[in-house]
Amino acid sequence: MSRLTLRLPDTLHQQLIHLAESEGVSLKQYIVYALTRQSSINYIIQPIPKQETNQQQSDFTNLLQKLETASPTEIDIALAERETVEPEKELTPEIITQFQQRLQSKA
Repeated sequence: MSRLTLRLPDTLHQQLIHLAESEGVSLKQYIVYALTRQSSINYIIQPIPKQETNQQQSDFTNLLQKLETASPTEIDIALAERETVEPEKELTPEIITQFQQRLQSKA
């Protein structure tokens, strides 16, 4: 665990104390909870709209049709132009499986 010393305005400090008491936890526990909740908001998975997935499928199908008649050189050029993205180091196969299950359950 890391340690952080932080100065808070008195009004915010009192508000946090009140919220922690209403939750029945210590001030430190409440602050950790609030920070965790706030930081995790950025990681909520949003399903891609159906129109966008349809467009991606159409683009992919068009690409496959073009590649069927492409020469090996044209295929190499297309592969060189594709966007490659390294996965985040925290994105383990287990997490990917969990995301896929959540998305399937939403569909």
